[in-house]
Amino acid sequence: MKNLDVQQILPFVISAVVQAGQFLAQEYVRPGGRRGHGDKADIDLEIEEALRAELLNLLPCDWWGEETGHLLTGNSLCWVVDPNDGTSDFLRGYAGSAVSVGLLQGNVPVLGVVHAPVTAKGKSDCIAWAAGMDHLLRNGTQIRVDLSQQDLTDGSVVMVSTAASGKPQINQELCAPGDFYPMPSIAYRLARVAAGDGVCGVSLYPVSAHDVVAGHALLIGANGVLVDQDGRPIEYRTKAEMMKVSNRCFGGAPIACADLARRDWDRVFAKDANEPQASSACPVTTDAKTR
Repeated sequence: MKNLDVQQILPFVISAVVQAGQFLAQEYVRPGGRRGHGDKADIDLEIEEALRAELLNLLPCDWWGEETGHLLTGNSLCWVVDPNDGTSDFLRGYAGSAVSVGLLQGNVPVLGVVHAPVTAKGKSDCIAWAAGMDHLLRNGTQIRVDLSQQDLTDGSVVMVSTAASGKPQINQELCAPGDFYPMPSIAYRLARVAAGDGVCGVSLYPVSAHDVVAGHALLIGANGVLVDQDGRPIEYRTKAEMMKVSNRCFGGAPIACADLARRDWDRVFAKDANEPQASSACPVTTDAKTR
């Protein structure tokens, strides 16, 4: 295991994740409607069971999944999987939830694949990276992004949850001088930032390892960071940390993340009589599954 070349297994992981994404896309347009309610969808367990079998066959090691539980034996390697990050929004009909597969080696993200089979643009999007690569792969094409010196400036994009649409003024102020962009799935937000679509991806709700490990790997591949509400690097050393890696997280350009982490995000949760109310088409939610 010490000599594992994660670049060699990356194509097989991408193939497994894209195949899983096809099932998620089919469920999204299912004639009888998407199965499930609240923050649980039937397809989530079905996808994770298939991924668990395939990934553990590819590389037998520890396992951390959202739906099928955890197996931590002390192995230096651990698959970390979310079969449908953004379930609540998926069930509401929002595009942009994602299949997220990461691999930890010595508690460090060394491989990540995040695949959104249905996006607002109408196309699927798969972003991947493995340690040792000097580029990311986006839908099979090499891309090079360097977040290390990017700052939060006019025109920067900060990716936040769909709930932000319900309080546009406050979110715009908190993301200034950049613009906020609401979307499901913290995994896909982090992936898109790593791919150069934004400067920072934000979750204002507690997240677990399965929500962010794959996206964290992609950020590493783009010279970015993932920090918690206090600006400290997110780590995965213990089971407790895996269960709850942070109360809030900020992933992307180090300078922008440090700036945004210091801002008063509690304002988002305060009732503001001057803030327009969300329409029924875009409800404000505190459901943690929207992250």
